[in-house]
Amino acid sequence: MNTKKSHEVQAMSELICSIADYYGLKQIIDVGSGKGYLSSFLSLKYGLNVYGIDSSNTNTHGAKERNRKLKKHWNLYHAQTRGDAHGPALKMPEEKEVQKKVKCKGDFESALKNTLLTQDLSADVLPEFSKSAGSVIRQRQGNLHAQPLETALSLMDILPVDAFEPTLSQVHNTEMSEVRKQRRKVTSKPSDSSIYSPLTSFITADSELHDIVKDLEDCLVVGLHTCGDLAPNTLRIFASKSEVKGVCSVGCCYHLLSEEFEDQHKEYAQEIWGFPMCRYLKEERWCCGRNARMSACLALERVAVGQGLPTESLFYRAVLQNIIKDYYGITKCDRHVGKIYSKCSSFLDYVRMSLKKLGLDESKVSEEIIMDYYEKYKPRMNELEAFNMLKVVLAPCIETLILLDRLCYLKEQEDVAWSALVKLFDPVQSPRCYALIALKKQR
Repeated sequence: MNTKKSHEVQAMSELICSIADYYGLKQIIDVGSGKGYLSSFLSLKYGLNVYGIDSSNTNTHGAKERNRKLKKHWNLYHAQTRGDAHGPALKMPEEKEVQKKVKCKGDFESALKNTLLTQDLSADVLPEFSKSAGSVIRQRQGNLHAQPLETALSLMDILPVDAFEPTLSQVHNTEMSEVRKQRRKVTSKPSDSSIYSPLTSFITADSELHDIVKDLEDCLVVGLHTCGDLAPNTLRIFASKSEVKGVCSVGCCYHLLSEEFEDQHKEYAQEIWGFPMCRYLKEERWCCGRNARMSACLALERVAVGQGLPTESLFYRAVLQNIIKDYYGITKCDRHVGKIYSKCSSFLDYVRMSLKKLGLDESKVSEEIIMDYYEKYKPRMNELEAFNMLKVVLAPCIETLILLDRLCYLKEQEDVAWSALVKLFDPVQSPRCYALIALKKQR
């Protein structure tokens, strides 16, 4: 895993483990599991039974192979740890030596060795969210940087005191907390019952989990950066399936969301839409549009710390679009140029490569024509930068609208005891940093 993914997996798995312990659950359904980073971590470190469901056969096959190798490294890692523990007064190696050994074993162990939580935890919820829980979270802000994972991120710290009625399972929580402590020890070995099973299936709001997971039991549904409609559909599955006791979902790729009222002149057979979800926005027939949703994917926090916008690549794309419009008469095209800017040495190279990728006749535009367009529009690059900066500033407003729509949907469900929007990741490392968390009433 790279640094970003390691940061996300570590923070989210800790929260998922807390929720699972609270309910006494052992089964996790990871939708849109991709290469299985989160699933493997939950299975190996926390001893949970995880079903990772992805629509791509390639991802499923890759996840199985990756998990096989991880198990091998994991067993080797623990064998060495036990050997060191029984050795005569062996000292722990210095941090630099630890990093060197960890690198040899793969990035997965690197995440395990990093035992400090590096992100803030906050809750941004609707007015009816319990004041007590919000104050607890605010009090904890600023202190998390110095706290180890085993104390920094507990579900009980963000739950309102009146969220649940006392039940036998809550009394059982004291015993479960001891189990959680044992799980969090890096040197602990997962039990033989902990399984990670990658599966291939296309998940929709109507998907029957029983048909996909044959031994389905009371479980927690999770998703780390689920694209487009998969994020809202995850919430719908949580609301409609009695076996699903909780959900922890971090969405992304808002531009891929389907919108019910985006193009009202066309008729669609689709009945379930990605946006809006809540009753109020549906009644108001609210629509964002693709351009606004694209803007919601921008990273204000990254720009704020100086990482900036890719102004030149955006400028190249804009000028290319004018060339294609004027010389090929094309305003819309099913093909995409993709991320080729980094592969090009100049604007001329960029245009040539783009035309080839789009299947257009390069002989229609000479080198002189291409450079004339470049010189013509170059003075307007500042305008483009200002426009995109405006989009970046407005991005959090659009993202918040989408996320609050999902939160309102959860709060409309009668069976949901508690729901919140939690800032789970460092937004500079991971711009899509908000997790929607909801728990059902205990029977």
